Amino acid sequence: MTTLLWRLVGALAVVALFGAAEAQAQAPIKIGASLSLTGTYAALGQNQHRGYQLCAKDVNEKGGVLGRKIEFVLYDDQSLPATGVRLYEKLITQDKVDAIMGPYSSAITEAVANVNDRYKMPMVAPMASTTSIFRKGRKYIFMVQSPAEVYLEGLIEVAAKRGLKTVAIINEDTLFPKATVQGTIELAKKKGLQVVFVEAYPKGNTDFSALLTKMKAANPDVLGAATYFDDALAITRQMKELNVNPKMYGVTVGGDLPKFYEQLGRNAEYVYGASQWEPELPYPGSQQFAEAYKKEFPGSDLSYHSAGGYAGCQILVEGIRRAGSLDSEKIREAILKMDFNTVYGGFKVDQDGFQVSHKMVMFQWHDGKKVIVWPDELAGGKIRFPTPPWNQR
Repeated sequence: MTTLLWRLVGALAVVALFGAAEAQAQAPIKIGASLSLTGTYAALGQNQHRGYQLCAKDVNEKGGVLGRKIEFVLYDDQSLPATGVRLYEKLITQDKVDAIMGPYSSAITEAVANVNDRYKMPMVAPMASTTSIFRKGRKYIFMVQSPAEVYLEGLIEVAAKRGLKTVAIINEDTLFPKATVQGTIELAKKKGLQVVFVEAYPKGNTDFSALLTKMKAANPDVLGAATYFDDALAITRQMKELNVNPKMYGVTVGGDLPKFYEQLGRNAEYVYGASQWEPELPYPGSQQFAEAYKKEFPGSDLSYHSAGGYAGCQILVEGIRRAGSLDSEKIREAILKMDFNTVYGGFKVDQDGFQVSHKMVMFQWHDGKKVIVWPDELAGGKIRFPTPPWNQR
């Protein structure tokens, strides 16, 4: 082979080498997650999924992060913790994702948190609010929203200000609702309310008649229900059927979905709900997110689960950007140092990954619209009190 030919072969090899490197450099950053796209939590998990999708679209339209686009590798965990564990193992060990995001619900997050911690892979968990998840010495999980224990804080505080004296609490018998009950009992004691009834029901329960009949006999002024969507809907319907009508009635999760009102109509009036986010809150990019969401997913529910999914993705991407690499330890350190504003509100965690910045609100359904009524500084309207009989709504 002549010298000229050897030089040509060498040049081609260099071109091929740099071409491969270039292709590798441009490959998307793979972000893995499982979500409850079917099963008990589907309505909420699907909203979180849309938040992830819109975040990826927006990030990529702005050039991605580290010069690369992001791409979700996502599976349906069917609202089952054991399935979530299997899927996160697969994402990390077989799909070889570069980063992961959390699933929907505290129950599934609690189960999968041992997986990401074992592989030392940081996980932003947008929809896990039970405090205990973040107080077990895990190093690679980060909370985005306010804790479960304060979901009904607005209901209790308003009840105390209105001079109400007694409260009943019912809940799904899973991790997040149980934490909400414990927190609400403590809040009620601090405000001088007597807790006269507490009872749990199993996940997937549809008949609440016996539970509501017992609760009615206790004659509480206030009913707080630590729910998800399907049970929030069924409890409200069966309260009307049994004429259970406390002066205040509030739910934790599910009451904020537009389909809650669509399916209950006027029976949703006066119902209070806890929310981690509403479009009108003064957070940077909040309204723009809501408008983009409606344009991207016309006719789909928009809820705090959607915005939380989007914000969680924002936080992970910002963590990667600040780390300057996909190194897990550098990303973890970057997220721990963040004091960051998202469309969802403030994000700042302590050394356990526990959220210390985000704030909750309470709304009430007024003529088919959610109106923020607590806290006073964020309220967009006045509370309608007391709740009238069912046939006068």
